[in-house]
Amino acid sequence: MKLDAPVPGGPCWAELGTDDPAAAQRFYTELFGWRCETDPRQEAGGYTVAHLGDAAVAALTPLYQQGRPVAWNVSFGVSDADVTARMIEEAGGKVLVGPMDVFDVGRFVVALDPGGAAFQLWQARTFPGAGLFNAPGSLGWVELVTRDTARAEAFYTTVFGWTVATSEHYTRWGVGGADFGGMMTMDDTFPPEVPPHWLPYFAVADVDASTAAAGRAGGTALTEPVSVPGGPRIAVLRDPRGAVFGVYRAADEH
Repeated sequence: MKLDAPVPGGPCWAELGTDDPAAAQRFYTELFGWRCETDPRQEAGGYTVAHLGDAAVAALTPLYQQGRPVAWNVSFGVSDADVTARMIEEAGGKVLVGPMDVFDVGRFVVALDPGGAAFQLWQARTFPGAGLFNAPGSLGWVELVTRDTARAEAFYTTVFGWTVATSEHYTRWGVGGADFGGMMTMDDTFPPEVPPHWLPYFAVADVDASTAAAGRAGGTALTEPVSVPGGPRIAVLRDPRGAVFGVYRAADEH
């Protein structure tokens, strides 16, 4: 990712919703070396922030709504959550939650794009988002996996003004040309019940070692370590409760 700090329109945070927060803390601490701190306030609902050193890098939360899937969620920074929420609806998406204030730290929205992929908006106040990108254990890339790439491109460029760079096999998203993520078409290898989704990738020092460590901790490799032609070495993993995420070698630039 060419971004090294949260900016409007770019990814600013990754958040895991899980039905077993304690087990998630153990798994990701073992995998990424995170230090997890749970907000003690009752009204915070068990919200837990993961740190590397002093930098906040991600969050782990209970499932706040019945029937909500165990999954990673990606938040994009915006300067005005209310305006962007209206733009989402006008562009064919759907706002599910918010806009709503989160204490004094920011304003929050949960939305679906026209293909059904969930994502979040974050209007920062006292909390800007992740304090570290692209270093081992931190967020370094986000990827939209969808069945209708043309519709997705029209939607996200309208809502966020993203730049788009397309090669033979891959579309890359950017803010002002600074790439932060990409888009992949869901083909027949994806079961029909799997919805379009945003997939966060975390940087690691060694993809093969991290994949093995995930397996020892109860995770599964959905895509075994592979070196992408002209790109990084990656793997796609699933944690013990079913949340899917990617890892890539930190030394490889997207």
